[in-house]
Amino acid sequence: MNILLITEQREGKWNKTSFEALVAAQQIAEQAKGRLAAVVIGQGVAGLAGELAGSRLDEVFLIEHDLLSAYTPDGFTLALAQALAQVKPDLVVLPHTYQVRDFAPKLAASLGKGMIGDCVGYRFENEKLVFVRQMFQGKTAADVVFEGAPPWFATFQAGAFRGDLVVAGGSKAPVKPLTVALKLEQIRTKPLELFREAKQAVDLTQAPILVAIGRGIKAPENIPLAEKLARALGGELAASRPICDEGWLPLDRQIGSSGQTVAPKLYLALGISGAIQHVVGMKGSRTIAAINKDQNAPIFEVADYGIVGDLFEVVPALIEALQKSNTN
Repeated sequence: MNILLITEQREGKWNKTSFEALVAAQQIAEQAKGRLAAVVIGQGVAGLAGELAGSRLDEVFLIEHDLLSAYTPDGFTLALAQALAQVKPDLVVLPHTYQVRDFAPKLAASLGKGMIGDCVGYRFENEKLVFVRQMFQGKTAADVVFEGAPPWFATFQAGAFRGDLVVAGGSKAPVKPLTVALKLEQIRTKPLELFREAKQAVDLTQAPILVAIGRGIKAPENIPLAEKLARALGGELAASRPICDEGWLPLDRQIGSSGQTVAPKLYLALGISGAIQHVVGMKGSRTIAAINKDQNAPIFEVADYGIVGDLFEVVPALIEALQKSNTN
């Protein structure tokens, strides 16, 4: 099986979910005893391709063109379709990002192929690759397989795999430029500034530390306490759905099946019970810590560390300890 990973970068900076998808692709390639290559697409991104070549890959393909300096669905679809014709992969793996959701269905459809999106896992069954997707807000999972001839397209949900588990290569993989033909009249969209839902919008998938609040915060007047802890840790503030439904925090701060899916180095849950709809959005975190008065709260089932106590007593003590350590 020949596997091709399509990575994502914006303005010369990696989207970290590219490395989560790389982990998935490496594991599939190892089990399938197949070849694994990756694509870096844009303009002026040779340095990123060289950086990626340090991972365990058979080769890295570099696609550069003036019309790819800014993302457009037309440009990426046309360029990647030409790349696929040259590389001829069986499976194309991508991170499930906003950008991928924009162009990947168009790319797959242009080739007359299907796509399995937002996968959380996979397995081999009778030598056939089976992908796993969540359904009904994470309450159940579905097994999905491809029919028909390759190439097949699959995207993996943020947090489904840990990006820090990327396997380094024994030596640098070769970087091979691919030539693609693009014309200005083929690009029907004009890139503007990067989309933001609101002035305060934040991509929590990129945050290494998250402090998330739930019903236990009791009132919006208490949110600054959690914000202070997030600042002390150098992290971002997040929330469970009830907090955002009440309008106490904007929707871009929501974690869960109807919000963002994250996998930070540290996820600190304050007063969050741990309903399945929330857990599916953060269970991929490297370390999960929880503070809750209810010792039977479901959040403790997924937490690596737990404190049964009043967050209004524990959080100020944590902030004080962090401030002292920062001073020292």
